[in-house]
Amino acid sequence: MKKAATRRLLAPVAGRVLALADVQDPVFATATMGPGFAIQPTDGRVVAPVSGRVTVVATTKHAVGLVTASGLEVLVHMGIDTVELNGAPFVCHVQVGDTVQAGEVLAEMDLAALQRAQKLATVIVVVTNGQTVLDDLIVAATDQMVTAKTAVATAVLAVTPVPGAQAVTSTAAALDVELESEFESESESRSESKSKPTSTSKYAHLATSIVTNVGGPGNVNSVIHCITRLRFYLKDEHRAQDAVIANLDGVIDVVKAGGQYQVVIGPAVNEVFDAVMAQLGPAFADTTAGTPTATATQAAGAPTETDAPTGWLPRLRHGMSQVIGVMTAAMIPVIGILAGSGILKGILAALTGFHVLTVTSGTYMVLNAVADATFYFLPVVLGFTAAKKLGSDPIVLAIVGAILIYPSLMTAAGHATTAQITFFGVPTHLMSYAASVFPMIVAAWLGVSVERGLKRVIPLYLRSVFVPILEALILSVIVLVVIGPLITMISKGLASGILAIYNFSPALSGLVIGGLYQTMVIFGLHWGIIPIVINDIATNGHSYLNAILSITMVAQGGAVLAVFLKSKNKPLKEISLAAAISAFCGVTEPALYGVNLKYKRVFVVASIASGLGGLLTGLLHVNNYALSGSLIGFPAFITPGVGIGANFYGYLISHYGTLLIATTLVYLFGFSDKMLPATSATAK
Repeated sequence: MKKAATRRLLAPVAGRVLALADVQDPVFATATMGPGFAIQPTDGRVVAPVSGRVTVVATTKHAVGLVTASGLEVLVHMGIDTVELNGAPFVCHVQVGDTVQAGEVLAEMDLAALQRAQKLATVIVVVTNGQTVLDDLIVAATDQMVTAKTAVATAVLAVTPVPGAQAVTSTAAALDVELESEFESESESRSESKSKPTSTSKYAHLATSIVTNVGGPGNVNSVIHCITRLRFYLKDEHRAQDAVIANLDGVIDVVKAGGQYQVVIGPAVNEVFDAVMAQLGPAFADTTAGTPTATATQAAGAPTETDAPTGWLPRLRHGMSQVIGVMTAAMIPVIGILAGSGILKGILAALTGFHVLTVTSGTYMVLNAVADATFYFLPVVLGFTAAKKLGSDPIVLAIVGAILIYPSLMTAAGHATTAQITFFGVPTHLMSYAASVFPMIVAAWLGVSVERGLKRVIPLYLRSVFVPILEALILSVIVLVVIGPLITMISKGLASGILAIYNFSPALSGLVIGGLYQTMVIFGLHWGIIPIVINDIATNGHSYLNAILSITMVAQGGAVLAVFLKSKNKPLKEISLAAAISAFCGVTEPALYGVNLKYKRVFVVASIASGLGGLLTGLLHVNNYALSGSLIGFPAFITPGVGIGANFYGYLISHYGTLLIATTLVYLFGFSDKMLPATSATAK
């Protein structure tokens, strides 16, 4: 008679224990990968749930596979859809072949980074060969808070351990701390009894079947893989034959989530991926591991030109979607500090407005430096993050950002008499790049091709010195000599048109400016309007135009506030609230790039509300008396020498009316949690 043996599985991380069915991922929740449990972590330190040998470490560091002496193949999966983050929030402390003891540290997760990326940090533990080696897996601590290394599950083995191995018959007897000799003895016994690995030809046949049934190579933009799944970015998911693929020998299931067509393979995913790539070619490998705009890697030379949709309008939409996607993806790492900086700037504006601080005081200077540094040096930070998303050199692009805000260039750009320069005889108009976004996105996109071209012509032994500096030179010249003047020319033309509309009808200009201004901000075209505002206040002491610009900040804040009120996704609610407060303090970047542009309908509805608010501002002839605005800038709407009067009441009606319109419209028509990726729509 066989004697059942048991092994304990420890909590890999501190947090709340979840039943597998509660995991926000259909493959794990349905136990497709095997029985197990999950923990919603409160700490990022991940330990081994069992003792054994490390058999798998994901290239994106989000998963570790172990095999124990008793034959359990245990997968520790950190976060949901975290393969898309390309390893950034994870640090692994083990490698394939290492032997670890239960409770030994495997990896560390940056929970704050996962939250900023709007990814669930759920740590999942499954026994991937549970159907063959287990009679049962008993999870004893569901929905309870536990510390790491606490025993939370018991595996009841289906077979008797080999002679000489320790049979653990009591769940209290051991914590699965097996001796290395036992591990080797049982591993040898298992290796003799296991069937031979599937042949390479079988993987090739499976790969052919998968590629054929996802619509063929012509329907594939790119492919990545995680620890268990092939993740296709398809041009048209409707062309894929879900049922056929799910029933292929070697495929566990098909899942659609986050813009990916996921084919669940299991432990053989590496072999199947290699077979798929052998048929498609390396150009289809998405080395960015599924960034929010996976097809943006086309800039790095992945899919061919035929991947773009046909027709000028679909192509335009496709291109705009790519640009906005890269912008939001590049901004995600700095959204938190941008929001905090915006709030601090708002507090400083209030303190100076009520004369608690003066702009010449030491306290103000230090606090203002803290609040303003992120915005001033944004091109440097954005160069780094955008380069990582697009595949160019992050350090070189950070240097390009620093060149754009180099003090002497910024000083020259600030004066009309010195802004016009020549570079090797080429007339160039300097502009301020502080807090700019679009120029650095273009530079990062061009950086891929520039670096590739330089490596083709510069010998290998000279590349480490000459490629970085030449790339920085070429990219900075392109931005300064081509992109900057082009933006300046377009923005001046727009500014002239807006001024003409305002002179014709303040109400009509409010509608136009209110609806378009934040779009102009995205592409850096708003710089043509700012000098008009400054000149108005300097010469006339007031600016009707700045009152309309103020409305656009409130509208974007109201839109993101609606997302906070409506969404049930905890990470999204947190970032939305911070972004709303920042917008009400006059800084809209966190709202724009963290939420509104990411869910495009939110931005469109917010712009409509902004246009209506601008119309109302024009009709009421609301005036602004200082370079301040949004809700925190209310002192700038108090008429000097008059005090609180008709203008201030007009401010209250227009601004809080816009807030109500934007919040209501977005809440009702602009956003729902259905717009979120399926795996994160209802984070608890």
